[in-house]
Amino acid sequence: MTKHNFRQLKIWKEGIELTKSVYTLTKKFPTDERFNLTSQLRRCTVSVPSNIAEGTSRSSNKAFSHFLEISLGSLFELETQIILSHELEFLDNESFSTIENKIIELQKMISGFSKTLTL
Repeated sequence: MTKHNFRQLKIWKEGIELTKSVYTLTKKFPTDERFNLTSQLRRCTVSVPSNIAEGTSRSSNKAFSHFLEISLGSLFELETQIILSHELEFLDNESFSTIENKIIELQKMISGFSKTLTL
């Protein structure tokens, strides 16, 4: 297995950017959602680059792949929560479309990267 430096991985960098975007968006959410949907969205998005980073510390590609799967799962969870936020009218159409596209693109990137790992 080739050890990866998470700071150099495009999927990690994109995960960081996505997290910053989610934090910016959720600042505008209703105050009464601070400990509910806002908190859940933020925890979910932080999980993406965190699991990528943690996976790079593992001793096998199989173990790293497992952490990439967790990151991918968090992205699908995040996508669901973003859809719900839009349905609840916490996000306007433009903000929703922009963040959803970023999520989908990162899902594709992580899936593609996973396929390059020899298990």
